[in-house]
Amino acid sequence: MRTTLKKGIGRGAELNGNGHAVLPPRALVHMTRYQQPRRSRLRVVGRILFSLFALALMVALGLAGGYYLYLDKSVEKLSNYSPAVKRAQKKLDKVPPPDQPAVALVVGYDRRLEDIKTGTESRSDTLMLVRADPTTDSISLLSFPRDLRVEVHCPSRRFFDRINQAYASCGPEGSLQTVKALTGVPINYLITINFRGFKQLVAKVGGVWMDVDHRYFNNNTSGGERYAAINLQPGYQKLNGQKTLDFVRYRHLDSDLYRNARQQMFVTALKQQVSHSFAPTTVPKIIDAISDNVKVAGGGKSKVSLNTILTYAVFAYHLPPGHFFQSRIEQVSDFQGEYGAQELVASPSEIERAVAEFNTPDAAAAEKATAVALQRKLRKKKSSGPPPSRVTLVALNGNGITGSAANAGYLLAKRGYQWLQPAGNQKANAPSFKYFRSRIYWRPSRPGAQAAAQKLSTLIGSADVQKMPAGKLSRLTGEAMVAVVVGQTFHGTLAPAPIDRTPKRRPAVVVHDPATSLPLIRQVRRKAGFKLMLPTIIERSSQPDPQLPVRAYEVAGHKAVRLTYRFFADGVYQYWGIQQTDWEDAPVLAESSQRTRIGRRFYDLYYSGSKLHMVVLRDGDRSYWVVNTLLDKLSNETMIAIAKGLRPVK
Repeated sequence: MRTTLKKGIGRGAELNGNGHAVLPPRALVHMTRYQQPRRSRLRVVGRILFSLFALALMVALGLAGGYYLYLDKSVEKLSNYSPAVKRAQKKLDKVPPPDQPAVALVVGYDRRLEDIKTGTESRSDTLMLVRADPTTDSISLLSFPRDLRVEVHCPSRRFFDRINQAYASCGPEGSLQTVKALTGVPINYLITINFRGFKQLVAKVGGVWMDVDHRYFNNNTSGGERYAAINLQPGYQKLNGQKTLDFVRYRHLDSDLYRNARQQMFVTALKQQVSHSFAPTTVPKIIDAISDNVKVAGGGKSKVSLNTILTYAVFAYHLPPGHFFQSRIEQVSDFQGEYGAQELVASPSEIERAVAEFNTPDAAAAEKATAVALQRKLRKKKSSGPPPSRVTLVALNGNGITGSAANAGYLLAKRGYQWLQPAGNQKANAPSFKYFRSRIYWRPSRPGAQAAAQKLSTLIGSADVQKMPAGKLSRLTGEAMVAVVVGQTFHGTLAPAPIDRTPKRRPAVVVHDPATSLPLIRQVRRKAGFKLMLPTIIERSSQPDPQLPVRAYEVAGHKAVRLTYRFFADGVYQYWGIQQTDWEDAPVLAESSQRTRIGRRFYDLYYSGSKLHMVVLRDGDRSYWVVNTLLDKLSNETMIAIAKGLRPVK
């Protein structure tokens, strides 16, 4: 013990600097054993991968944050609209919830340099309603000819003139009020676009693929009235901003009806181009072009949020094939205006027809139209619930507004539902007046009640569906299958009833005439470099277009041949064509409405509503398209007959 203390090892040792004595060590030995830690290769690789993943995640989060701020700032620019748009915003209807249809009015105006110098008002060159409906996964368009004679609604006066005069006389508010009065459609958004931005937008997406129906040429070298210069060849091709603008604004040898069709074609082509070549790097370019030249105002005096923009963008991007509908005002007559200008007049019934088609797009239109054209029976789908005549309901007031329940019950009774009064002659009031969204309750004991409630929820704006609880509400509705409690989201109207637009069968207006097209095929057979098809069946009154009946060219590195035919109808020439190419995955071919077998061949059918716009026959990496006129003047039966008549050239 003494020896140990003398050596400074035991409890009598000095403190180690922190107030604690050093404890005695264990017994000394001649050899000390060391163990080197081992690292497996998998652990090393795992740590490296984890570090790389963490680094990539940090970079991704940083980019996402910056991207979000960039998008948010760009959306903010969309809402920096002029005082005129702010005044129009007050007339917009309230923006519906995300699960309900919304309508936007697109106003494309032309602000030229000479107008700025002379103080002349801008002119609305395009008026188009766009309806996005998440309940049917559809988008529908309705264009208005700018020369359509209507009652113009300005804030302080009303007068009859062309519809584009509403913008020139009283700005976007005039266009908004005029379209609302003409159609009766609630409008939730107002979108204004300068045509300068039109060209920029096309340039940012790298051009758009358009099917040019015939030769367009004018260089103002001939005498007479001067029109805008244009120089376009027929066929499927990519157009830059200026050529696209020339195409969609052309109306020299036809009318505004065809101009509207070209504008709607552009909207479809733009959607296809963005979907076909989508990349995160292209989004900022598109947003820059949009935010500098487009302004968006929403109802309710609130600015359009980034979440709203992204929601509609994702909705349009994932739209099912065949769910993009184009409605038009077609039956019009010419009218000589007060100062000699040509104007168009449409009857109230034609306006009503176009609006109904716009409001109630039929997702099954393509399937039904094909069945009629080919004389096939439609497959019966499973019933989506009992018919209205077998559904009993009680309408109750849940918003405290007098007459809401009675109005809802009356409107539903007109649709064929059995409207009952509350049990025991009680007042038609829900247990509470605090319902914001309407609610449809279904009785579990009644077969088909839940399906009936789901169908009713599409008629009552912004409604939830729930199982009927026991208690006062159940006793109030008696034996009714369904209880409809109207909330603050019910504004006294029902959603439009779906309309069956199945076309009637018409005989194909065609003639067997291979001799007309054979010389055209012989002209380009060697230059084409791939197997061509000879049209042996053509529309009865058609002849090859004398300006440019056949064209052989290259498109996106592929060979292509375009045959152009025309016939005279409605006072102008109508052009249709046959496109032949060794390009099997062109953007326009990506979204067919349906595929069907006729004989030994399969055909892809592309519809606009119930009208067949294009029929495509595929043969290996080659594709052959029959393309309808701008206004789809060829019947479905005629289109199919022409496609069936295509024969390989030996």
